[in-house]
Amino acid sequence: MENRAIPLHRRIRAAIEDKILSGGWPPGTRIPAETELAATYNCARMTVNKALTELAADGLIERRRKSGSVVKRPVLQSAVLEIHDIKAEVEAAGFAYRYRVERQKVREATRADCDRLQLDAPVPVLALTCLHLADNRPFCWEDRVISLSAVPQAQDASFDHQSPGAWLIDEVPWSAAEHRISAVAADASLSALELTPSTPCLAIERRTWNADKPVTHVRLIYPGDAHALVARFAPSKAG
Repeated sequence: MENRAIPLHRRIRAAIEDKILSGGWPPGTRIPAETELAATYNCARMTVNKALTELAADGLIERRRKSGSVVKRPVLQSAVLEIHDIKAEVEAAGFAYRYRVERQKVREATRADCDRLQLDAPVPVLALTCLHLADNRPFCWEDRVISLSAVPQAQDASFDHQSPGAWLIDEVPWSAAEHRISAVAADASLSALELTPSTPCLAIERRTWNADKPVTHVRLIYPGDAHALVARFAPSKAG
């Protein structure tokens, strides 16, 4: 039964948000016009406008004068609390970007994979390792697992010209993300970075979800003397 205690604009917002987060309306999809939505929900256009305004404030849609609203693509920035595209990060620094897949394998999730994805039981996963380069010099080592239960289309995806991270940003909606940042020492597993043993490195681990489904876990390793993370904060307002 429809919950009449919830304001109509909140119900409209929830319906649109569900379509976006479920992947039914991928990035770039044009949202129906306010007049069309008002007719669908048998309400005033102002009610629809309020729902769309809230969605825009949360960064889920972009409102454009005269051309309507579209589902927004995630912002690509190199910041601690943002999901960013390594290619954009390299090119923003003025370097030529290139990457290559070192390993790509579909397998049943191992115990380590289940821990990384926070899975209760094993599912098929796609495991990848990639090397990102800036001006043909090693820039970042990527070790990623993708849950094929949450993202079955990843099994047949081609990563010849687009890295797994960029592909996920474009193709798969996410509703929550978790970052973990630590310092590690270079060892034999990071030989592709061409570092001497014990060189300090910066490790970023990120886990994302779509609703309650784990999507991916990635470990990104950067040479410590060539990378920094920046985040901007504002003091909270008292009261």
